[in-house]
Amino acid sequence: MEQIKVTLVKSLIGSKKDQIATAHSLGLYKPGDSRMQPDNAQTQGKVKKIVHLVTVSK
Repeated sequence: MEQIKVTLVKSLIGSKKDQIATAHSLGLYKPGDSRMQPDNAQTQGKVKKIVHLVTVSK
């Protein structure tokens, strides 16, 4: 299965609770944190919810 790298580039301070929970579910806690995630519909939905806080690369 293909993987994508998700990196938190902005702080979660001031974000809505559901956006913070989404970032935490991806394993992102502090700016600069990166995690490899499977490239599937579930991950794409999570990324779409916090697209303004993260960058995505293959």
